[in-house]
Amino acid sequence: MASIKLGGNPIETTGSLPIIGSKATNFKLTTTDLSSKSLSDYDGQRKILNIFPSVDTGICAASARKFNEEASKLDNTKILCISRDLPFAQKRFCAAEGIENVEMLSDFKDGSFGKNYGLEIKDGAFQGLHSRVVLVLDENNKVIYSEQVPEIGQEPDYASAIKALH
Repeated sequence: MASIKLGGNPIETTGSLPIIGSKATNFKLTTTDLSSKSLSDYDGQRKILNIFPSVDTGICAASARKFNEEASKLDNTKILCISRDLPFAQKRFCAAEGIENVEMLSDFKDGSFGKNYGLEIKDGAFQGLHSRVVLVLDENNKVIYSEQVPEIGQEPDYASAIKALH
């Protein structure tokens, strides 16, 4: 379990992130058109998993915008923005922000992604939501970069995540 902070107050996650070099666990998430996607749908492509509590918070929105900017510069790479938001909220957010280069995926049905990846927030005001995490996976779904952001209100280290792909 990771000890992180929300507004300076200590909170914990339910587990530990996948370790560098391990194979990422498959998942089944919901897209903005309510279809399902799994990790295996992205086989053969590199992936940045931008995971956050909600698109309706400033830093989460900023991270989606930043990775949307970077996406067009990356070859053979999909950027997956994952939260517990309803797909309708994710779709509304992308339309309002002009975000077209990332894929929004929702873990709203059962939260299994957050549980399986050890990043579900266990206590505090955001209990049940995802903590802010960036995972980078290679073409074979091996974890090549992992960041558990220590304070929910802090942006991830975009440069390090992108650098892991080079």
